[in-house]
Amino acid sequence: MTKTILITGAAGGIGRATVALFAHKGWRVIGVDRNEFGEDFPRSGLFIQSDISRAEDMESIFGQAKAFSNTLNALVNNAALQIAKPLVQTTVEEWDAVMAANLRSVFLGVKLAHPLLKAKGGAIVNVSSVHAVQTSANIAAYAASKGGLLALTRAMAIEFASDNIRVNAILPGAVDTPMLRAGLGRGHVGSGDVQERLDNLARKTVNGRVGTPEEIANAIYFLADNEQSSFMTGQAMIVDGGATARLSTE
Repeated sequence: MTKTILITGAAGGIGRATVALFAHKGWRVIGVDRNEFGEDFPRSGLFIQSDISRAEDMESIFGQAKAFSNTLNALVNNAALQIAKPLVQTTVEEWDAVMAANLRSVFLGVKLAHPLLKAKGGAIVNVSSVHAVQTSANIAAYAASKGGLLALTRAMAIEFASDNIRVNAILPGAVDTPMLRAGLGRGHVGSGDVQERLDNLARKTVNGRVGTPEEIANAIYFLADNEQSSFMTGQAMIVDGGATARLSTE
């Protein structure tokens, strides 16, 4: 039986790798992103350019999704916005934009996805971040939104258990994506150009490197697949190369 998945933030680093993996595994993919997908993007499935932080846009997205498939086996809430600046310099508009993209969008999408997931007993995977549990300077709005997403994951797992819908979160650490490279200017990972900062960040992980989008996609696949993770719900899977295992004072 062919399975169907909806993935937000599908045009980004982790999203693109996740789309490719699920398509390779034979799933029908619905990809959503407010950015353009590009000519080189795999086009096997339904791809919608839209802003998931807007309720009216989300209604349109799921209208198209229902026309494509009347059920969903999995929903991956991966879209995210990061504002990298000191808290006192963050504007109300920037704070609200981060919360809308990273947290409000999940609330909106899950309400619409619920009946489609309930029909087959599906899974929800929320892409949170290690910043939900340990964070750094100049990224407060992002950290707060990802912490909220982790709490929302647990709440949804409890409420949706009777509908046979599992809900889990994945917390990636440093992964080589455009978002990470854009955020390397926050000043806490060393001086130098982007590659030097990336290398310095890699040395701070136990594994001595940053992750790849494909590695995160594999973890997402595990949580989305009812055969592999059937007894997991309400959990947070940290995939960070051991970064959070080490004492900061070491």
